[in-house]
Amino acid sequence: MVTAAENEAILKTLLQGGQQARQAALETFEVFEKGREDYVTTVDQALDQFLSAAFARHFPTDGIVTEENQTSATAFSGHHRRIWFIDPIDGTEDFIHRGEHYSIMVGLLQNHQPRAGWVYAPAQSRLYWGGADWGLFQQDDQGKSLPLEPNPQVLGDSATLLLGDRDQRRFGDMIGAQLPELTFDSIGSFGLKVLEVIKGEAGLYVYLNGRVKLWDTTGPLALAQAAGLICCDLDGHPIRFDVNSIYPQSLIHRQPIVIGWPDYVTAYLPALRQAVLAVRQQELALNAP
Repeated sequence: MVTAAENEAILKTLLQGGQQARQAALETFEVFEKGREDYVTTVDQALDQFLSAAFARHFPTDGIVTEENQTSATAFSGHHRRIWFIDPIDGTEDFIHRGEHYSIMVGLLQNHQPRAGWVYAPAQSRLYWGGADWGLFQQDDQGKSLPLEPNPQVLGDSATLLLGDRDQRRFGDMIGAQLPELTFDSIGSFGLKVLEVIKGEAGLYVYLNGRVKLWDTTGPLALAQAAGLICCDLDGHPIRFDVNSIYPQSLIHRQPIVIGWPDYVTAYLPALRQAVLAVRQQELALNAP
């Protein structure tokens, strides 16, 4: 799937990109709104070019899709055996505010399945990688590589649900009413939220607002599946990465996403589905003529 030499090249590239991001965070950069509450900086754009060029050198026969290169999305509908999805800065709003919860992410899709992922949090000096039939690994701030052992949050402990700010504003009250025992939490990056679940800081991560794209999910879900997490939608169907399950122009997932430990998914998925349905019914009633 990924040779030792390929992985070494990827780790080196991510560390170089992270150094650029840390330096740029200390300097002045420009911010643009490319969509409603969807921001990009000149740092995202520069890192996108750096990472796409590096992966093109290392993997010249593979497809490469990056967030800030819109034309690269056509590779998803092509005939590549492997496709690399690259997010130069995941959690751009956190980066804009000079926070620590942004990351550089890479995911490998093969046969419409996420096979491997890399998530690097430069401000935390933490680098994570791995995949199915490979294992999970991390590199600490001293440059030492160690296994990353999944740590399931036991059902009934702190019962933490990770829910993004937009989803909390829209669905939080109803979910809280349905599941008062859950505690909400959130951090910036999609990938770092998934790692919070892997490390046992939360039992579930739920993404509902219909904006998440393949460069957000491919790497983190590869790590989640390698850790033994369930990755499904609100009906319990597995998250799919085939061309019929993704909007082709935007590469947005058609499915809402639930990532969690099996006991948590079994215990809370029905009530989560009911809460989301109730909110959507309320919105339809309010918008009815």
